[in-house]
Amino acid sequence: MKFTHYMPSRIFFGAGALDQIGKIGLPGKKALIVISAGKSMRQNGYLDRLIALLRQNGAEAVVFDKIQPNPVKSHVMEAAELARSAGCDFVIGLGGGSSIDSAKSIAVMAKNPGDYWDYVGGGSGKGQAVTNGALPIIAVTTTAGTGTEADPWTVITKEDTNEKIGYGNDHTFPLVSIVDPELMLSVPPHLTAYQGMDAFFHAAEGVIATCASPMGDLYALKSIETIARWLPVAVKDGSNQEARAQMAFANMLSGFVESISSCTSEHSLEHALSAYHPELPHGAGLTILSVAYFSFFLDRIPGHLYESMARAMGKDVDALPADQRPAAFITALKKLIAACGLDGLKMSDYGVRREEIPALAKNARDTMGGLFELDRYKLSFEDTVTIFEKAYR
Repeated sequence: MKFTHYMPSRIFFGAGALDQIGKIGLPGKKALIVISAGKSMRQNGYLDRLIALLRQNGAEAVVFDKIQPNPVKSHVMEAAELARSAGCDFVIGLGGGSSIDSAKSIAVMAKNPGDYWDYVGGGSGKGQAVTNGALPIIAVTTTAGTGTEADPWTVITKEDTNEKIGYGNDHTFPLVSIVDPELMLSVPPHLTAYQGMDAFFHAAEGVIATCASPMGDLYALKSIETIARWLPVAVKDGSNQEARAQMAFANMLSGFVESISSCTSEHSLEHALSAYHPELPHGAGLTILSVAYFSFFLDRIPGHLYESMARAMGKDVDALPADQRPAAFITALKKLIAACGLDGLKMSDYGVRREEIPALAKNARDTMGGLFELDRYKLSFEDTVTIFEKAYR
């Protein structure tokens, strides 16, 4: 039993939580608001509402609105320069994981010299230490997907080398996070499903990682239980406020898992996929890989780990013969994927070709090799290729 639990973010959770922006003590007087290049933050009125609340609380804002679903380094650098030139003293990520992740990275580069990749470890990153900290970060999540409002991690792609790498430190925890399920009511069904599965795999990988602990498992198993029950409901009826609140809660828990435990190499594999094919949503890529990935480990890691997750997903594990209990998790996973309408997902639909697989396997190991060290069974290059092959359609 060994873990570190550091969670410095103040989280306001519940319907109407966004209004706290107009009441709390803000960390500055001018915010850089980071949103995606899409239309939803403006069309749904979330951006205007946030700006109005900031003004009510005595703060101004400028907006950076170029973030892509798989955010890129060039936008981090561009937005950091905007923050400096506009005199912004804090950063707000408004939207899904891509906007909040970007806000974290922008907050680092607004206070530190050089290039963002100077600080990233893995791949061609230089792994330098951040010496000047980061601007304070506020996360306002409008999706239930990455859990980034409750952890320090950010994932950015260096587009010229197809390196999609996670990064984070104590400075990239949000100072304040707003988790308001009412902001999630407008997310369409397919994105609800992708985002929910992303949260699921953060929790599931956290259970099987070598750094898992009873503390992390408390959050992970509750997240898995909640997602298995409520994600299909939220996908079917996005206006169901209880389902949205439950998924927001499960997503937040998965962020706690990532602050205590870790993802495993499944995320390395998916990062390679969406680095080369950025139109592939992260949660969709994880779902495509998942059955092949978890099946590969079925008889290679302690069976009780899968049994605990199957039990959380509602399977009567104890009624099964002992040698069949771990596989109940794979059965439950397939059922959840189908219930969310994702069982038809294919790599080939996103332009992935079978002949790319060796290059994808190499990219996964070169750029996010650290996560392979957290697997309970050490994957070889050939094993990595095999998982991709089995997941390919």
